[in-house]
Amino acid sequence: MQDNPITSTVPFGRDGAHHGFLRLPYSRNDSAWGSLMIPICVVRNGAGPTALLTGANHGDEYEGPVALQDLALHLDPGEISGRVIIVPAFNYPAFRAGWRNSPIDDGNMNRVFPGNPGGTVTEKIADYFMRTLVPMSDVVVDIHSGGKTLEFLPLAAAHVLADRDQQEACVALMRAFNAPYSMHFREIDDTGMYDTAVENQGKTFISTELGGGGTTTTKSVAIAKKGLRNVLIHAGILDGKPSMDPTIEMAMPDSDCFVISEHEGLIEPTADLGSPLKEGDVVARVWAPDRTGVAPIDYHAQRAGVLAGRHFPGLVKPGDCMAIVAVTNP
Repeated sequence: MQDNPITSTVPFGRDGAHHGFLRLPYSRNDSAWGSLMIPICVVRNGAGPTALLTGANHGDEYEGPVALQDLALHLDPGEISGRVIIVPAFNYPAFRAGWRNSPIDDGNMNRVFPGNPGGTVTEKIADYFMRTLVPMSDVVVDIHSGGKTLEFLPLAAAHVLADRDQQEACVALMRAFNAPYSMHFREIDDTGMYDTAVENQGKTFISTELGGGGTTTTKSVAIAKKGLRNVLIHAGILDGKPSMDPTIEMAMPDSDCFVISEHEGLIEPTADLGSPLKEGDVVARVWAPDRTGVAPIDYHAQRAGVLAGRHFPGLVKPGDCMAIVAVTNP
């Protein structure tokens, strides 16, 4: 197979805290022999497990970059046993643009795995993670939030997997992260997802959804910071006791959890995040955007549960996800 063109300016096998870049050659109009420089930090102290921690898989999700920048600055090699690899902005071009997808190739990082060393910029980054960073890791955490178009209850998530031992390890890591909500998640379409590619390598993996709207809050960043340190303690990399608070366990077992718009218009939410719902309850109304005197269209929950996520912008289009109803006490 073709070699990946990305090279690291930091060592993975030397003790200490190392800050540098993943350098991807990228010839463009303003830099003929230029490179894309993706920030990376490696903190290592002797033998032990490796944690791979990433943010901004989607570039408009900011809890991960903030919490990971903080961790990279403050994590002392003397505190750990093993190695922590920190990439605050996984899809770096998207992060710098404030877009979900890369402005270079419109690549959605979470839909291009396993990547391609000879493909687009996004595919090359994915391939490097798949063939270099993930194989050297034991636990992998990818910090997400809702971005500009969704808002979620602050949750950590583990997938339902065919390998029960692997699933139990992922669920234990999810619980150790200790977000206010813990989601047992079954993907409806996992094609090209980083999550699936990592899990297929047998790794212990969790992700999160920590708010949304294309910004952060004091609360959402605090959850990310605490959760990342809890993960490192749980993995045996960082000394200390995890900081634990109550968490509510939920599940998204099938497509009935999603309420999808079939209309264009002005959305009126009729339930707030965390609201209990009965099957058939109205979760949103869509008003005509171009005339008065027209009754809104009601959208209903297809199952009982809790409103775990919602459409964030005030306007909605056909195909947009308007609400996510999760089952409690799965």
